[in-house]
Amino acid sequence: MRVIEVKNLTKVYCAYEGKSLGRIFKRLWSREGVKEVKALDNVSFSIDLGESVGLIGVNGAGKSTTIKILTGILEPTEGVVRVFGNIPSKHRMKNNYRIGAVFGQRTQLRWDLPAYESYGLLKEIYNVDDKVFKERLDYFSEVLDIKKIMHRPVRTLSLGEKMRAELCAAFLHGPEVVFLDEPTIGLDIFSKEALLHFLKEIKEEKKVTIILTTHDLSDIEEVSDRIIILDRGKILFDASKDEVLNTLEVGSQIIFTLKNKEAVIPQSVKSLPFSISKNFLKVDNVSKDLVPQVLTDVFSYNTVLGVEINYPDFKDIVKQIYLQNKDRGRKNGDNLYKGKIGF
Repeated sequence: MRVIEVKNLTKVYCAYEGKSLGRIFKRLWSREGVKEVKALDNVSFSIDLGESVGLIGVNGAGKSTTIKILTGILEPTEGVVRVFGNIPSKHRMKNNYRIGAVFGQRTQLRWDLPAYESYGLLKEIYNVDDKVFKERLDYFSEVLDIKKIMHRPVRTLSLGEKMRAELCAAFLHGPEVVFLDEPTIGLDIFSKEALLHFLKEIKEEKKVTIILTTHDLSDIEEVSDRIIILDRGKILFDASKDEVLNTLEVGSQIIFTLKNKEAVIPQSVKSLPFSISKNFLKVDNVSKDLVPQVLTDVFSYNTVLGVEINYPDFKDIVKQIYLQNKDRGRKNGDNLYKGKIGF
């Protein structure tokens, strides 16, 4: 079942150049000095029920703008956006019963009240049945480990505790789609692990659709099944996580510790990026097929005391995707690589 449909989405902001008092008053009746900035440029994608999608991009790529349009906070300048078949900005009340949201730098909990009191308020806002509310609160407070803290004023909670309390608030009304904008920002390693474990569990058990934006690629790797990379408002890449890991060839790094400083460089290494420093020979971007050949050749021509192979991780692969495609995307002025990877 398709829950989100985005076609040719464009969002333009107006930026005003100059800060003088005269320019500020002039803007009241003139658009002189107004510069249009495209936060999103002809973006298209769809998301099915139960999918977990990670939105990746540098600052200003358009991630948060996308989330705000999908939740109805902002209206698109051009294009069609539908969530549950509804236009988000025109059906916010209707859609809000079916979506949840957590923004890392904002809160929906009352600062001076215990989180439990805010949960009661949300129960009334969303018309949640008493029995259902109790069952959900018992479940989420157990999974998120907030039973001991939800009766304390929110202002007394640590950042990690507050974020777990926020997640409980976002899920209490039983949303089918949840938007998470930088939910792990500022969290310590233990709080972050607990939060990510919860998201994986809720995704599997409740089949909730999760749209996650973050600068931390380890969050995406843990939670998301699909990755969309944005750059300057355009989609550079859109594919499943498995497709990223299995299809894209990002080479390994091999570091040899040699007995002699004067290394003999075989032909298989000369065709690759390599460097020599003292007794160390470092060979970069070695493809999976070439690893055995490079090892055999270096061992044949040199006395090797040790060898270290560093295989590319998820972060390396995503970084390589971004670097390979950002220039082509800007040059072509089009969205790239939707569905299948083709480098």
